[in-house]
Amino acid sequence: MTTNTSHHPEKSMRQTRVVLAAMTAVGMILCSLWVIRPFLPATIWAVTIGVTTWPLLLKIQKFLWGSRGLAVTVTCLVALIVYVLPFWLATTTVLTHTTELKTLADSALSFRIPSEPAWIAHLPLIGPKTTVWWHRIENVGLPQLADRILPDTGKIIGWVLNYAGSFGMLAVQFLLTLIILAAVHTRGEAAARLVMNFGSALAGKRGVDMVLLAGRTIRGVAIGVTVTAIVESAVAGVGMGVTGVPWASILTAVTFIACLLQAGPGVTLIPAVIWMFFFQSVGWSIVLLAFTILSIVIDNLLRPFLIRKQANVPLVLIMVGVIGGLTAFGLVGIFVGPMILSVTYTLVKSWLSEADQHSLTEETPQTSLPPPAKDAPQSMQAG
Repeated sequence: MTTNTSHHPEKSMRQTRVVLAAMTAVGMILCSLWVIRPFLPATIWAVTIGVTTWPLLLKIQKFLWGSRGLAVTVTCLVALIVYVLPFWLATTTVLTHTTELKTLADSALSFRIPSEPAWIAHLPLIGPKTTVWWHRIENVGLPQLADRILPDTGKIIGWVLNYAGSFGMLAVQFLLTLIILAAVHTRGEAAARLVMNFGSALAGKRGVDMVLLAGRTIRGVAIGVTVTAIVESAVAGVGMGVTGVPWASILTAVTFIACLLQAGPGVTLIPAVIWMFFFQSVGWSIVLLAFTILSIVIDNLLRPFLIRKQANVPLVLIMVGVIGGLTAFGLVGIFVGPMILSVTYTLVKSWLSEADQHSLTEETPQTSLPPPAKDAPQSMQAG
């Protein structure tokens, strides 16, 4: 009785030390994050690009005689072209043409649907209905009309411009991103082991699985969101350039930002089609409409394909994570949000699956056959 009593204070002190050590470690981690807060955006971008391009780095290293230095250089150039350069061109184009964008916004605010052409009323079957619909929207401005068919992205795009800030700050962020990316690629194996050991220390094999899932999710979202935004904004830019839409380069940059923020290419293309139809040429408006449909199809097919190829999680979860992460964490939340949601989803799904299996095991009666009698036939004993 005395021995048990003496062990309780030691056990309690041990638990107290463990809790205090954990709280101290968490506090030091939070303080460290606060200290490196100015470098966090560049660090998150670099880690995201590093995780995404890691398989490419290994392939390039094999091709370049096993040289890690040459492979890191080539991979950083590829990342610069695919991930950094589009952001730089889009943000700098918008920042250098703020006056033109204000003029474009004023023109959009003063836009009114013109009077109905006489020939529309004589169309068979759809003529009378088209006339009624036309009269309803004839005095509606473009902003009110766009609100009915497009998501509200003005505030989001304005936030991106505020986030980008000046050219100097933007250049510093991209330069830091490339430097940290080169360091991550150079010491990639050590960083991977550190993260895997951390996941194993937290939750064993499940923690390792969560780390691998986080890597696949980051890779899928980075490839799906960025590559899709590049492709569909390129299609939109070609369409606006071919049809002669004014300020095509500026609108292409805005389209890229809108696609990156999951608003879609219709933010710029649909108003451009409406403007082209009423003020330029019906034929060119049809051509631009074809480019618009193609870019929207790319948005709805290519992005889900690229994301689901890496991360086997519901696409709705990815899209909610992109939008929610953008709101919560800023531009880097495009990748952080889906990672958090997908890891949480998989973890909860795994726990529920194990709980169901455990409950089924407990409900199933454990029956066993009685031992055979000593004088039973040999065939029965074998069975």
